[in-house]
Amino acid sequence: MGLGLLFPGQGTQHPDMLPWLEQAPAAVPALRRLADAVGPAWRGRLADAAWATANAVAQPLLTAVNLAAWQALAPRLPPPIAIAGYSVGEVAAFAAAGVYDASTAMDIAVQRASAMDVAGAAASTGLLSVQGLPTDRLGPACQRFGLLPAILLDPEHTVVGGPRDALARAQTAFETLGARCTPVAVQIASHTAWMAAALPLLQAAVAPLVFRRPACAVVLNATGESERQPAALRQALVAQIAQPVPWQRCMDTLYERGVTRMLEVGPGTTLKRFWERRHPDVPVRSLEDFQSLDGIVRWAAEAR
Repeated sequence: MGLGLLFPGQGTQHPDMLPWLEQAPAAVPALRRLADAVGPAWRGRLADAAWATANAVAQPLLTAVNLAAWQALAPRLPPPIAIAGYSVGEVAAFAAAGVYDASTAMDIAVQRASAMDVAGAAASTGLLSVQGLPTDRLGPACQRFGLLPAILLDPEHTVVGGPRDALARAQTAFETLGARCTPVAVQIASHTAWMAAALPLLQAAVAPLVFRRPACAVVLNATGESERQPAALRQALVAQIAQPVPWQRCMDTLYERGVTRMLEVGPGTTLKRFWERRHPDVPVRSLEDFQSLDGIVRWAAEAR
């Protein structure tokens, strides 16, 4: 079985996510770190959208939940052959691949959020998902409103970033052109030049950390290609916060690595749906599709 893993990013968290998580003994260490980072009542507080989408909450929360879920599953699943994380999900993906441990992942998530908040303090920015406009039409429209591409999902689906007032005006214009637009539950323009000031801060935070060669291929947000060299992994993890993520290429690279089954490890089903559209011949499920760990393990066993 060629198991591939996808780790989701911000915007997928919700109060009812992964209800079995707290009952999984192997998840306890990561959940303790989560409680230390954002408070023990984190699940109940997810109903407060302002709290749940704040970077200082969302980034360590997603990192911890993704890793807690994987730590509960890892002993019962075959080792993955390739891994990718979407946006902050890449922090957890590196840990799952053995680049560093879960504690280091949490430290990075906290520092990443802090650095991006510093960069975002100069202006009120955000992200907008735009579906149904081909790239050759979206590009000029973005220039008109001073927006930048943030995540490239497919030829007619792009997440764009920029000032919130410009995003609101652009949404009206894009919808007039027939696009389907959805504001992303993120409080900054991640993966755009508005995050440039965060780069030296995050670089300084990760510089003293030990990065190891991963146990499997890791597909990078910064390039869309797979990588195993620790120095390149460190550089890419920092760079991706201020440049567009070629997620379409990331999915293609995972496919080219020979994955035969994909699992989205974390809350939500966003990455599952992206994968289904891009590579429908390779089965994919999300943890949210199951009510228990046993159901996930049974699904994975069917491909062995």
